[in-house]
Amino acid sequence: MEPATGPAARPPTGPTSRIAVLRERATGETRVSATPETVRKLIALGASLAVETGAGLGAAISDGEYLAAGAEVGQAEQVVSGANIVLGVQGPEPERLGGVAPGAWVVAALDPFGRRDRVSAYAAAGLEALAMELMPRITRAQSMDILSSQSNLAGYKAVLVAANLYGRAFPMMMTAAGTVSAAKAFVMGVGVAGLQAIATARRLGAQVSATDVRSATREQILSLGAKPIFVDTAQGIEGEGSGGYAGEISDDYRQAQAELVSAHLAKQDIVITTALIPGRPAPRLISDAQIADMKPGSVIFDLAAPQGGNVEGCVPDQVVERHGVKILGYANTPAHLPAEASALFARNLFNFVSAFWDKDQGKPVLDEEIGNAIRLTQGGKVIHAQLLG
Repeated sequence: MEPATGPAARPPTGPTSRIAVLRERATGETRVSATPETVRKLIALGASLAVETGAGLGAAISDGEYLAAGAEVGQAEQVVSGANIVLGVQGPEPERLGGVAPGAWVVAALDPFGRRDRVSAYAAAGLEALAMELMPRITRAQSMDILSSQSNLAGYKAVLVAANLYGRAFPMMMTAAGTVSAAKAFVMGVGVAGLQAIATARRLGAQVSATDVRSATREQILSLGAKPIFVDTAQGIEGEGSGGYAGEISDDYRQAQAELVSAHLAKQDIVITTALIPGRPAPRLISDAQIADMKPGSVIFDLAAPQGGNVEGCVPDQVVERHGVKILGYANTPAHLPAEASALFARNLFNFVSAFWDKDQGKPVLDEEIGNAIRLTQGGKVIHAQLLG
């Protein structure tokens, strides 16, 4: 089958990169790594684009829209043939990349700590694997940060899902028949997802409180109109921690925090947990004993479910009821907002490619700072320091 071609898919007159966009195969993945908007922008840089048939359907993007944007559309083996760069949301399996150009880039969220076998396979195939989730949290890389863009949507969606499960009103309502009290929502972990969860719960009318082990987040919580819940009798982490993530805390702080949180949880209607430590299982924030002290009918949404969960008993993609409390966490929360998540993810990837685009070479050329942070494989070897230790 010959691939269909769009109006701007003519052979370029100078050196160029062929960029392939594959349809995601992971269970429940609805996102796509390029949109018609970013296809046009990548072609304007001088690249040629090839998109697998049906790649955008989960995000309500038709093949015709990609054709109109100037991309080729065809079967997977045609799309990857000769490709210098393969874009993905989640890393494609190496067997799908037969026929790519030698040393081709694979640019996606590659889960390097959970899928080391796949990273090794990329190396064996001579591919250069670039893990976008390892993008350093520095000012010039903010527009390339897939974790921030997707976490923002995840925090929003978590509150909406929790509100739906809760089955009662969020805002205070005063009626002739009496007053309905506002729901009490508690956000545990004040990163990008947590901040958006706070803002969303506030917009829905809940009384919102939040906590984090990083002392610097107190002001952020207050700025959104929520109540900070912090331990004052032991020292937490000052500043933002490494890369904007929380690090290890002292045993004294951990014990004091557990006591404070337990007392606070017992009064809450909605709890959103967001705590993650890169490269490690999610920290346990809520135990079964703490759930038993919560009010029947309350809801916990665990955004860390894919990494083992912050909440004891959480099972990804299943509503679990324990002691009258409903617990839910999606395996892939951003995929439940496919259009917006795809648009933001695709812009992150375009911003990355365009920031390093070399017009003379017709391809992006990474600098040392970003390259050392995200490059997993090169020259047939796994080279990332965190994977070699």
